[in-house]
Amino acid sequence: MLRVGYIGLGLMGKSIARNIMKAGYPLVVYNRSKGSVEELVAEGAEGAMSPADLASKVDVVFTNLPDSPDVFAIVFGENGVASTIREGSIFVDNSTIKPSTAQQIAERLWAEKKVFALDAPVSGGDIGAKNGTLSIMVGGDETALEKVMGILKATGKTITHIGPAGAGQVCKATNQIMVAAQMVAMGEMLVFSKKCGVDPEKVISAVKGGAAQCWTLDVKPQRLFDGNREPGFKASMQSKDLGIVMDTAKEYGVPLPTTAVNAQLFQSMVQTGQGNKDNSAVVGVLESMAGVRIGK
Repeated sequence: MLRVGYIGLGLMGKSIARNIMKAGYPLVVYNRSKGSVEELVAEGAEGAMSPADLASKVDVVFTNLPDSPDVFAIVFGENGVASTIREGSIFVDNSTIKPSTAQQIAERLWAEKKVFALDAPVSGGDIGAKNGTLSIMVGGDETALEKVMGILKATGKTITHIGPAGAGQVCKATNQIMVAAQMVAMGEMLVFSKKCGVDPEKVISAVKGGAAQCWTLDVKPQRLFDGNREPGFKASMQSKDLGIVMDTAKEYGVPLPTTAVNAQLFQSMVQTGQGNKDNSAVVGVLESMAGVRIGK
């Protein structure tokens, strides 16, 4: 059985790594803060001293890190994955990063180490990560994907090969365009209802049965009505992802006028100290503008 290493045990990464271990794969883990490492070691994983130490012990290296520079540094920096990863191993990145960075990593790992790299960003939030029901969008070599498919099936329900290196990240960027649009639209409908003197909870119950039905309306409104704005997915990460979208759109000459406005709304959350709240809490920016409050 393939030995698996997982680097980056944050809100999503720890649950993904745990599901890999539950599926029976020998697991080695590394994280800069040690609490999550100790937690998984207590459940049967092996801890690593560095990314290089981890890569020397496994057949497949996964990463799940905040942004493009973080992934590049973990792979090619001092004591990085590339310093010890063996020829024939596979590198899989669950992070959301720039498509161009994913392409650079894949090209360099193959040229220097004869290691295939898959960009495999995920969608589904903390709930999907815990339940192993994530949607995984993969760019890279299809043969390499087949070799790690069993591992991915332990973490996701929908696994789609999108195309060559970087294609998975392009797909994730499109996902974040839609997610941001839904979060902002939901916030607008709730604030609109409240400001017009209509019960937002009844509005949600009504429109969920029609053409407006979507995952966001199924999952997020009740949390907001209960006053819960703690993250499943942090607004700061949504803002970062939209930055990737806009940078990539500029690179390819794609106009994204609505996404540009949504990116500004999430950036406003970060700038006003609300980046650690859930991405659905973008409703707070709209509440401030309208002078109303949704829920408790």
